[in-house]
Amino acid sequence: MGTHVIKMPDIGEGIAEVELSQWHVKVGDLVVEDQVLADVMTDKAMVDIPSPVHGKVIALGGQPGEVMAVGSVLISIEVEGAGNLKESAAPAPVKEAPAAPKVETVVESQPAPAAPRPAAVCQGPMVAREADERPLASPAVRKHALDLGIQLRLVRGSGPAGRVLHEDLEAYLVQGQSNASAPVAAAYAQRNDEEQIQVIGMRRKIAQRMQDATQRAAHFSYVEEIDVTAIEELRAHLNEKHGASRGKLTLLPFLVRALVVALRDFPQMNARYDDEAQVITRLGAVHVGVATQSDVGLMVPVVRHAEARSLWDSAAEISRLANAARNGKASRDELSGSTITLTSLGALGGIVSTPVLNLPEVAIVGVNKIVERPMVVKGQVVIRKMMNLSSSFDHRVVDGMDAALFIQAIRGLIEQPATLFVE
Repeated sequence: MGTHVIKMPDIGEGIAEVELSQWHVKVGDLVVEDQVLADVMTDKAMVDIPSPVHGKVIALGGQPGEVMAVGSVLISIEVEGAGNLKESAAPAPVKEAPAAPKVETVVESQPAPAAPRPAAVCQGPMVAREADERPLASPAVRKHALDLGIQLRLVRGSGPAGRVLHEDLEAYLVQGQSNASAPVAAAYAQRNDEEQIQVIGMRRKIAQRMQDATQRAAHFSYVEEIDVTAIEELRAHLNEKHGASRGKLTLLPFLVRALVVALRDFPQMNARYDDEAQVITRLGAVHVGVATQSDVGLMVPVVRHAEARSLWDSAAEISRLANAARNGKASRDELSGSTITLTSLGALGGIVSTPVLNLPEVAIVGVNKIVERPMVVKGQVVIRKMMNLSSSFDHRVVDGMDAALFIQAIRGLIEQPATLFVE
């Protein structure tokens, strides 16, 4: 028998330490090559650490939430045989970059038969766990289970290392393992359960950034009502004519275009403020951050050089980046470098919001939901599609009048969509 020691890999770009976010295995588990062992959090994104060998977990090098130095012992795996235990890069790509991290190994072994693989997991959605055992699941899955009244410890996970997925919850319900057959009175039973959720990984990074932004910047918000009837008619026409060949357009690429055009007259909004050096850097390139919700929290992938993109080019890039962020595959470069941020809650956008700045940027534009309302147009009451823009600015470097004029410029472009394309 031998011991295969996996050390915290060098993620690159000068990172000296990372936060251990979540284990996907525990001591005693059998693992196979390429199986995800743990998630670690860099300053930008979550990274998968895969196993380069088959074997049995005999020791874990840290606890979730612990900050670990690159090169420290991450996990020890007992293996049989030394024939395939040479140093190698981890076999699976990490979530934030296409290249896999290099894994440093220390091997103490003697020849033995080929490594065993763990037995196949038996089928079926229900599994017995100890009452205090916490199954692997994302925060979104935990909330979904809570909303459905399902105890996660009773659901068999089909994801890596037994992680419970949304599909597992649906399978659990379909096979009648939920409380759906319980008496109606059970819906009114008292509950005294509680769950403590450690703030680690992406959630910790989000909390730190939001706290830092509100403590350092002098936030102020400005809300403007916009008539989007005309641009929605244009969007519907373009989708009908070109949707099959060029892809469907949402409202977001039009808003990105409006930002690009408006920033020509308000370059102070497309800027970063270094409050330590007391320097404002205005940029010619418009790199639009598009706030995107994922299972691990809010991420802001960046549409680079929006000033050089057509509507369909912007739409394709927004879709690509949003999918990458939601699937945890957005790279570090795709999640950094924005100059102004666009945030939207989609159909859940509400009437008004107060978005928090994405420092060191000085402006963020928030999109609220579209509603039909009676409006007075040329003395007549007509039904129009209306939407609010709820935007925030850093009052240290942006004056209130300039902020209002900037948003009103966007309003004029959206309400007269032909002006979006007049040079």
